[in-house]
Amino acid sequence: MQYRPFGNTGVNISALGFGCMRLPEIQQEDGTWEVDQEKVNAMLLHAYELGVNYFDTAPFYCHQNSEAAVGKALKSIRDKVYISTKCPLDHVKTVEDFHFYLNQSLERLGTDHIDFYHFWGINKKEFDEIIVPLNLIEEAKKLKEQGRIRHISFSFHDSPEALKYIIDNGEGLESVLLQYNLLDRANEDMIQYAHEKGLGVVVMGPVGGGRLAAPTELAKKLNGENLNTYELALRFVLGNPGVCCALSGMQTYDMVDKNAAVGSLEVPMTEKEWRDVGENLENLKKFSELYCTGCAYCQPCPKGINIPRIFQAYTYLNVYGLKDTAKGTWQRYVNNEKEPGATSADCINCGYCEKKCPQHLKIRELLKKVEGTLGQL
Repeated sequence: MQYRPFGNTGVNISALGFGCMRLPEIQQEDGTWEVDQEKVNAMLLHAYELGVNYFDTAPFYCHQNSEAAVGKALKSIRDKVYISTKCPLDHVKTVEDFHFYLNQSLERLGTDHIDFYHFWGINKKEFDEIIVPLNLIEEAKKLKEQGRIRHISFSFHDSPEALKYIIDNGEGLESVLLQYNLLDRANEDMIQYAHEKGLGVVVMGPVGGGRLAAPTELAKKLNGENLNTYELALRFVLGNPGVCCALSGMQTYDMVDKNAAVGSLEVPMTEKEWRDVGENLENLKKFSELYCTGCAYCQPCPKGINIPRIFQAYTYLNVYGLKDTAKGTWQRYVNNEKEPGATSADCINCGYCEKKCPQHLKIRELLKKVEGTLGQL
C-alpha cells in the first residue's frame, strides 16, 4: 500500500480508504437490519493487513449500525488506524446538539477519540447558517484540545465555488471529503486549491458510485490499455496529485484485494497519462453526436424539462457505454412516483433553451431523438 501526506495534519494516509456505508447486512424476521459482524470483522482486518489505515463511517450508515460495527471490527488495532465519522448538521440546532452527536459516535465506536470528525455533507447555506452562527469550528477546536477530536474535517456536496468559499472562510478545517471521478470532474480545480491550502483531500465515489465498476470499452478508448474500467477509474483519481486517498465502499474480499492492488501502485498514473486520459475523455464528449457540458444555462425550462439530466443519461450510453446506468437514470426521471419528469412531449417550442445554450445545440430536436433511444433500453 502507498501512503500520502494528508495535508498539513502530519498523518500519512493510505491511498485506499475503506468506506463503511455498504457493509454486508442481514435482515431479521421482524424487518430490522443488522450488520453481518463476522464478515465485517474479516473484511476490515483483511484491508488493514493489506495496508489500509483509513476507515470512514457515519451515524446513519447501514441502518445506523455502521459505527458500532466498525468500532468492534477495529478494536484490536484501534491505535494503528484512523477512524473518520460525521456530525449530521441538519440535526444540529444548538452547540449541545453538536456535543450530543459526538458523544453518541464515541460511544458507538467504543473509542475515546475520533481521528477525523466531519461536518457532514455541508453546503454554503449550512456553513453560513449553522456552522458560523453556532461557532462550531471553534467548538471543535476545544474538543481537539481535549483530545476527543484529533482533526477537524468536512464532507461536501455543493458547487466548486461554494467549496472555495468554505475553504477560504473555514479557518481550522484540516481535510475535506468530496465527490470526484471520471464521470464527475467538477471539483478538479478545487482539489488542487484545497491541496495548496494545506487541506487533506479524500475522494468519495471514485468509481462513480459503482457505475464504473461494470465492464466497458471505456478504458481502451481513454488510454489504449486493456484495463478493467474500475481500475482505470481508481487509477485516474489517485493520479490526481491533489488527492490523498480514494474511499471505496467495499463489500467483499475480492473488492478489497482488487482495490488494494491499485492503492499499492507506486505510480497509479504519470502526470502525462492522467492529463491524456482527461483530455481524451473531453474529446470523447466533444466529438460525440451530443456534446452537453451540463452547464444548465438552458434551465429553468418553462415546462420543467430537466434537459441536462436527460442529456446526461444519454451521455452515459453514448460516450461511456454504460447502458444500465443510462437506463436507470432515465427511468428514475420519467417514473418518479412523486413527480414524473417532464419530457419533450411537454415542450411548447418557446426556444428559450436553444437561445441560452453555449454549445448551440438544437435541443428540441435532440431531446426527441435522445428520449426515443433511452425509451428503448
